[in-house]
Amino acid sequence: MDVNGVELEVQVSGEGPDVVLLHGYPDTHACWRHQVAALNAAGYRTIAPDLRGFGASAKPEGLENYHLSRYVGDLLGIMDRLDVERAHLVGHDWGSPLVQLTAVAAPQRALSLTCMSVGHPATLAAAGPVQWRRSWYMLLFQFPGVAEWWLSRDDFATMRRWMGGHPDVEDVIARMRDPRALTSSLAIYRTGLRLPSGGAAKLPPVPTMGVWSSGDRFLTERAMLLTQEHVTGPWRYERIDGVGHWMQLEAPDRVNALLLDFLSAAASPH
Repeated sequence: MDVNGVELEVQVSGEGPDVVLLHGYPDTHACWRHQVAALNAAGYRTIAPDLRGFGASAKPEGLENYHLSRYVGDLLGIMDRLDVERAHLVGHDWGSPLVQLTAVAAPQRALSLTCMSVGHPATLAAAGPVQWRRSWYMLLFQFPGVAEWWLSRDDFATMRRWMGGHPDVEDVIARMRDPRALTSSLAIYRTGLRLPSGGAAKLPPVPTMGVWSSGDRFLTERAMLLTQEHVTGPWRYERIDGVGHWMQLEAPDRVNALLLDFLSAAASPH
């Protein structure tokens, strides 16, 4: 699909109310495969793109092509191309702040928000020293060449250790063997820490769910809980115990049950 002059890979399947599924680093739309199957079976249409710079989507050169506003424009452009007036927006990792920024920029397009692992963009700084220590790699990723070397050294042994149990780690590394893919996927860190003005805005008054997993090595529960301060609609928080960062792959049945229950409630009159 050509959107804003960039070719994007977008998986669309099922029929019914629209659910947008937005992945984060270092994933593609494939990280949602278990949710796509469950949502389609429950009567939803799913729209799961590869972000620019990831997977089969285009990887333009130059950091100016990766400002967060570009990702937001891509998401809205995909919805326009598919004639989607409003959708349930679901994001994991970087996909979470991206769906939030999209809802802030175009509140009339969001039916609900599901924020998985990562809460409101303003909470990472507010969450305190434990979160700051867990976010150390974000500083390393600011250095072009250094970050790529660190992740890929010793046949990607560092990346394997750092990702700490990603179920699809070998698929990720197979993609990252392309130096272009390794660099373009890091661009979101190199632009995203300088949040656009909407990054501190309160979320629009739509049902919003935060989901955090107790085995997450990168994000603290406090950062997700603080998200409630930035929500203006109904708020729901769910904790999944004994599961790492990639909860939708590690505990798909539990994630699917939460998602289906939340979407059903979000569609009901309040």
